[in-house]
Amino acid sequence: MTFKRHTVTAALPYANGPVHIGHLAGCYLPADIYVRYLRLKGEDVKFICGSDEHGVPITIKAKKEGITPQQVVDKYHKLMGDAFKDFGISFDIYSRTSSKTHHETASEFFKKLYDKGVFKEEVTEQYFDEKANQFLADRYIVGTCPKCGNENAYGDQCEKCGSTLNATDLINPKSTLSGEKPVLKKTKNWFLPLDKMQPQIEAYIDSHKEWKSNVFGQCKSWLNAGLQPRAMTRDLDWGVKVPVDGADGKVLYVWFDAPIGYISATKELFMQHNDGINTLSPEGRAGEGWEKYWRDKESRLVHFIGKDNIVFHCIIFPAMLMAEGSFIVPDNVPANEFLNLEGDKISTSRNWAVWLHEYLLEFKDKQDTLRYTLCSNAPETKDNDFTWKDFQAKNNNELVAILGNFVNRTLVLTHKYYNGKVPETLEYTKSDILLLEEISKFPDKIAASIEQYRFREALSELMNLARSGNKYLADNEPWTLIKTDEKRVQTIMNISLQIAANLAVVMEPFLPFTSKRLGGMLNLNPSLKWNDAKRTDLLLAGHQINAASLLFEKIEDEAISAQVQKLADSKKANEAAGKAIEPSKAETSFDDFSKMDIRVGTILEAERVPKTDKLLKLLIDTGFDTRTVVSGIAAYYKPEDIIGQQVSILVNLAPRKIKGIESKGMILMAENSAGELSFVSPLKPNVNNGSGIK
Repeated sequence: MTFKRHTVTAALPYANGPVHIGHLAGCYLPADIYVRYLRLKGEDVKFICGSDEHGVPITIKAKKEGITPQQVVDKYHKLMGDAFKDFGISFDIYSRTSSKTHHETASEFFKKLYDKGVFKEEVTEQYFDEKANQFLADRYIVGTCPKCGNENAYGDQCEKCGSTLNATDLINPKSTLSGEKPVLKKTKNWFLPLDKMQPQIEAYIDSHKEWKSNVFGQCKSWLNAGLQPRAMTRDLDWGVKVPVDGADGKVLYVWFDAPIGYISATKELFMQHNDGINTLSPEGRAGEGWEKYWRDKESRLVHFIGKDNIVFHCIIFPAMLMAEGSFIVPDNVPANEFLNLEGDKISTSRNWAVWLHEYLLEFKDKQDTLRYTLCSNAPETKDNDFTWKDFQAKNNNELVAILGNFVNRTLVLTHKYYNGKVPETLEYTKSDILLLEEISKFPDKIAASIEQYRFREALSELMNLARSGNKYLADNEPWTLIKTDEKRVQTIMNISLQIAANLAVVMEPFLPFTSKRLGGMLNLNPSLKWNDAKRTDLLLAGHQINAASLLFEKIEDEAISAQVQKLADSKKANEAAGKAIEPSKAETSFDDFSKMDIRVGTILEAERVPKTDKLLKLLIDTGFDTRTVVSGIAAYYKPEDIIGQQVSILVNLAPRKIKGIESKGMILMAENSAGELSFVSPLKPNVNNGSGIK
């Protein structure tokens, strides 16, 4: 079916933390590539997103930081919006679910379903934290997943196996507020009867067998298990208030509220511009042109999400739209799998992530390098891995050596031979004609992959176009031929420039910053459309190009090592934080303790014990003698750094031989949670050697 317009959404991110590369690779980058492509084709498209500000993670974050939920969302809404903008994610609007428009839209939506009698009102038993004196939302409950055994599953979802759960499904549940085991307490909520709607939902899913296999398969698994009614309200004080009598202290369930955010954001977009006339309304009200993007059957709705959101966008939200009755339902939901980092799952709580706002501080103006790496390694059909070494290789071996090299050589030679003017073609060889035919096919090849949501494949075709240009220059060697056949070089350089111009057009969805720079260097018409890249005469003879500069620069080993070390430090810090403090040892008597003779001593000499990594041989002045002690502190102290250091030494420990050296005593050391050792020394300097420690 041919559509008149497209409504494209990217999952609303929780406003409880910054954006990392997993978010970008999962849905925002593929969505942006798709939308930019549609715009270049001249399609009518609106790209919608915004912050999800009512999830329980928001209230958890607020409690943790000792601030209000509104302060949390204000902080992260800006941080996330700025990060998306910095990476060229070209939303038409980035809204937020705490806005007045959203609260009104979500309330109206719920009220319409309520008035139609869609909801089933039930009094059920929900988990209640007696210590915190409140009902617990799903994310305030953790326990063992009944399907995979993960001991840290949430009350609505297991992030290990991806199963969607009810809190009462959990084994050994506990409250994240108090750590106590919650009790069941009666409360009233309104349920969406998914069980009664299953035939309608099943017919909808079965009509979309073209969906990605991971999406279609997960939906069928849910349907085969049988859908159950799901509560659309929660006992909370942060969110959209339930707009019916008898609902005090209740808000809309976040997965009812959040997807309506796509609709309210589209409304806001037209309200901001006040340029949308509602063609579906006889009144033609200004600012309501949003309706044709959500209610016109000739509009196409596409959701870009991660795999953990499949059930909500493919079953629950469509069920809501069907029950309301006036909206179109999603035509496709191209969900990606997860991106891992250096072989480990990305985790915000463990700081095991590459944060976008930090990346730009360390790799200034290299947004497209990250976009390229994430797209070429996108988790489209299975979980994939980001490594810093691969990031470096993608930049140096592909962007610099292939794409950047071809463009730079082409522009530099044009300036050198023709003062920056496009030379005239005089005669084509057979190989020239074949190459020009091949070039004209690339836009359709790339487009076919994009339209099937195969962005890795599309990017590969883009690089094949650059490879064709590189090979053409290498095979023809204009820098050598200029000495014997100037006319032939004119044709070679003209064709090379045409390839560069075509690249500038088709790379825009993937590498928008580079596309703009290359277009500027070529002095290219900025209004060119996708199909213009099929032409091989975008630059006419005599056209003046601008000065050449490098599109990409090499990334050195030092920069990569710093990022790897940063992650290693993060892992070490997490291990330290998670290391349990050892329990106290068995009780001892004062008489036993008083037998230990601990004195202050000073290290006079220190040297490594040969053929060991951990041992130092120390000569210590105890005040009443000078003795040798072998200590396992070499991993933490250099010998030359500790001479003169005052220490606490157990002087009446029975001597023993260590690596052939008689050690007479033991240095007292403190060990932190990371296993690092430090001296236990007198707080006051220059305490007399031999002073007792009691």
